[in-house]
Amino acid sequence: MEKILIIGGVAAGATAAAKARRLSPDAQITMLEAGPDISFANCGLPYYIAGDIDSRSKLILQSPESFDEQYQVKVHTNTLVNAIDRANKKVQTTDSVNGSKNTFEYTKLILAQGGRPIQPEIPGATADHVFSLWTLDDMDKIDNHLSNKDPKTAVVVGGGFIGLEMVEALVKRGLKVHVVEKMPHVMSIMEAEIAGFITRELKAYGVGVHTETAVTKINANSVELENGQKLNADMVLLSIGVRPTLQLAKDAGLEIGEAGGLLVNNKLQTSDPDIYAAGDMVEIEHRVSDKKVRIPLAGPANRQGRIAAENALGGQHSYKGSIGTSVVRVFEAVAGTTGLSLKQARAAGIDADAVVVHKEHHTAYYPGAETVTVLLVYDKNTGVVLGGQTAGYKGADKRLDVIATACAAKLPVADIADIDFAYSPPIGTANDAMNMAAYVAENKISGYGPSLMVSELDDYLEDKEQLIVLDIRDVFAHQKSNMNGAYHIPLEMLHPNLDRIPTNIPVLIYDETGKKGHQAVRMLIGAGHPEVNNISGGHTSLQRHAAAVGFKNINMVALPIEKKTIGEKAAETVETNNEVSTTELKRLVIDVRTPGEFRSGAFPDAINIPLDDLMQGKADLGEDTNREIIVYCASGARSAYAKQILQSRGFSNVTNGGGISAMMSRY
Repeated sequence: MEKILIIGGVAAGATAAAKARRLSPDAQITMLEAGPDISFANCGLPYYIAGDIDSRSKLILQSPESFDEQYQVKVHTNTLVNAIDRANKKVQTTDSVNGSKNTFEYTKLILAQGGRPIQPEIPGATADHVFSLWTLDDMDKIDNHLSNKDPKTAVVVGGGFIGLEMVEALVKRGLKVHVVEKMPHVMSIMEAEIAGFITRELKAYGVGVHTETAVTKINANSVELENGQKLNADMVLLSIGVRPTLQLAKDAGLEIGEAGGLLVNNKLQTSDPDIYAAGDMVEIEHRVSDKKVRIPLAGPANRQGRIAAENALGGQHSYKGSIGTSVVRVFEAVAGTTGLSLKQARAAGIDADAVVVHKEHHTAYYPGAETVTVLLVYDKNTGVVLGGQTAGYKGADKRLDVIATACAAKLPVADIADIDFAYSPPIGTANDAMNMAAYVAENKISGYGPSLMVSELDDYLEDKEQLIVLDIRDVFAHQKSNMNGAYHIPLEMLHPNLDRIPTNIPVLIYDETGKKGHQAVRMLIGAGHPEVNNISGGHTSLQRHAAAVGFKNINMVALPIEKKTIGEKAAETVETNNEVSTTELKRLVIDVRTPGEFRSGAFPDAINIPLDDLMQGKADLGEDTNREIIVYCASGARSAYAKQILQSRGFSNVTNGGGISAMMSRY
């Protein structure tokens, strides 16, 4: 009879035990867990502290009793494994509650000990008001401290997944929070511009963000940083990373890999063929780079637990490795990463490139559309997707899963360009953000649409003795924030001004999101310019990169961050001059955009009458049908329709002024 012994519970261990029982009704299955809990939702701990999960019991997935009843698995909690006797296939244990010793036999052993939070050697790190979050007991200590001590300020050390989830939780509990991150930006595994999206969200909720510095001392009510700052801190949360639990494996003589985790083969066997391992303690192969890595995530741990159990019972299931797909929500903002970043791909020796697009997550005309960002990394020679990142308030997770699938299947961007994604106005767009990212990548590969990532701009600018930078956005957007030294020529006015742009000087172009920038690039290439580049992602990407790490060679005004409050939405006020009598104006200029668009900037003395209101006859334009009327919108499309409406009502002197940029240049 097989004796399957599993050391460790939670994701990998509990999954392995359940899978082993489903495969073998006769095997003797025993689980040894060092802590008091064998199966709990550790990913949900920050959300209980935040109050999003209202019941602690919802986090407890299994108890020793329920696990035995459901799977006939004997579970021993609070059981420390002291040694593995590989020769005799036994382990020695100690009960951490009563100190009793015991011995367990196995025919196959599965190690699933996971990892532990790294405890930094900082003066004051062991104080009672300093916490880490890994177990239910850790969660209870934090929750009790918040309830009983009523802290007002907190510092979270570490800007990774758990750190930022705890930042949100503590803000929701009413604390003033600072996050300290040693790396150049929070979420260091993401590109700076994606991290910048999260950074702006943190600051919107009043979170202090301190990067490229570290905590050097923890005091009773403050922390000291290596840059000389002192931050108020009635409590401190340490979240600087996870270290695999390897001492037992090392003592048993099992081989440790180059990435610092327990070495396993594709069957999840250790260097001892009768010992398998799964979860955060192992190192595995990255499915894109083929390099050994440690990926401490719940999804891979669960899958590894299943496969380890299957193979321990005679199976031949090969684990293909992990792509490292991970996602975080910070307040309302969501960002995720999968596969390789551009930097990682190039460091791995791959001739890689990337593009970024910002597009509505569903059709713009359907209420509630939010911009979703897709950053796609690919092999320049084959077009195969290597990884990518997404960000947005809605729809980021959906696009991230598409990129993960493309990585796993080794799809080229050309295949993504042709995929039919689900479309309905409330759900998506006819050309999804993933399609658009693939189109942009295809254009860049072919040379039809040359572009640069914002992360490449500093190096690019250092190499240029002469450069023309064109900002092709409207005048109001340009006035609010622009790249230093940029010439402002709105796209609508670019063609008549082409002869003013020297063809012997490189040109760098940006618009708001990169879409119109591509059109401008094609216009200049057609006019004989040999070196033209569009800034991928446009001004949106510039702002986000600047928020995360800044630029060495670019100066630009940061757009203001709208302050947000938990549970409240900022009131939107729209200032118009609609109180002016339309019948008294000799020349009437009508802006037929929405009130929100009008608020972003309008032609002087224009009256805002949205096209819908004009169609429904809600505006009193007086009796003089010969008066001069000029209508305009964002691009000229809606204003053309407005002109037809007014002419049908007898107004004979109506001019379509076109888009806002054309209006500002013509009148």
